[in-house]
Amino acid sequence: MSSPRRALIVIDPQQEYFTGLLPIQFPPRDESIGRIADAIDAAERAGIPVVMVQHTAGDDAPVFNPTTPEFRLHASLEKRDSTMWKQVVKSYSSIFPETGMQEWLRENDIDTITLAGYMTNNCILATAADAEARGFTAEVLADATGAIDITNDAGSVDAETVHTTLLALLNSNWACVAPTATWVGALAAGTPLVKGNLPESAATGAAAHA
Repeated sequence: MSSPRRALIVIDPQQEYFTGLLPIQFPPRDESIGRIADAIDAAERAGIPVVMVQHTAGDDAPVFNPTTPEFRLHASLEKRDSTMWKQVVKSYSSIFPETGMQEWLRENDIDTITLAGYMTNNCILATAADAEARGFTAEVLADATGAIDITNDAGSVDAETVHTTLLALLNSNWACVAPTATWVGALAAGTPLVKGNLPESAATGAAAHA
């Protein structure tokens, strides 16, 4: 079994999710930002690249407006030494469109992207699904991301249900999902995370609900 060639992609850990219009509701955002820091620490110790992503919606937008304080990284990340991080600004949910990320990953011989940041129900989901078609293995750190409560014309779902449902969905096909501590151990050992698959997830789900 070959060792994964990883990059840690920290997606949009911006103040918008703490003091802005989209506060993370589950897991507790102060806990998830701590796990993000743990993942960065582990990546830097292991010498794997860290990519720090920020989302922009433009200067007139009510959220992710680069002219506002909420566009900035969480304060705990802003104070870190970021000189070795690759900095990326995106305008789509996935990290790939119009950012050059696919090319950069190829140039650096990276085959596995580890996703942390926000939100489970948007940019984590979109990036993990997008990675499949581009030939990258995706990992998601379950406790280093988070979701919001959602209500719209299609229904209403609390953040915990959104988060846990989407992580189960991702692990059934698009990503290896694990807690940060498990990933740190795999990183130190140079081993891949164990990924679920759709047939096993379906069979186990059918048996559980029979």
